[in-house]
Amino acid sequence: MSAPDELAATLYGAVSLIARRLRQSQVTAELSLPERSALSRLDRDGPATTAALARAEQITPQAMSSTISGLSARGFVTRDADPADGRQMIVSLTPEGSEVLRARRDARMRQFAASLSSGFSPEELAVLEEAAPLLERLGQTF
Repeated sequence: MSAPDELAATLYGAVSLIARRLRQSQVTAELSLPERSALSRLDRDGPATTAALARAEQITPQAMSSTISGLSARGFVTRDADPADGRQMIVSLTPEGSEVLRARRDARMRQFAASLSSGFSPEELAVLEEAAPLLERLGQTF
């Protein structure tokens, strides 16, 4: 195995483990993975139809419709008729939906910061700080 392949395998394993641990940890206002994905996409990309959200998340329109119904019942999204096509609904994030996303991200960041501050030396933290922009750039290359 070449050096880039070995590094890729190591980084992939580490990033996957971090992501898995963050997903598994409990935080307030727990959302399912499809709910989190839909809210995050609406937060990032703005209002969309249920069909567009389903395509973006690579799930069936029926599954997305069910997810959106649950989010709507909790007040995290609204559904309004599409002015260009009255047969479709435009889904938008509500202030409550934005707040639940923000609270969840803040809780995850606090958990992450606690792991960094309790498990690493100042020297190791300096190395991680130096590597962070490279990891971000790596994430943007996909």
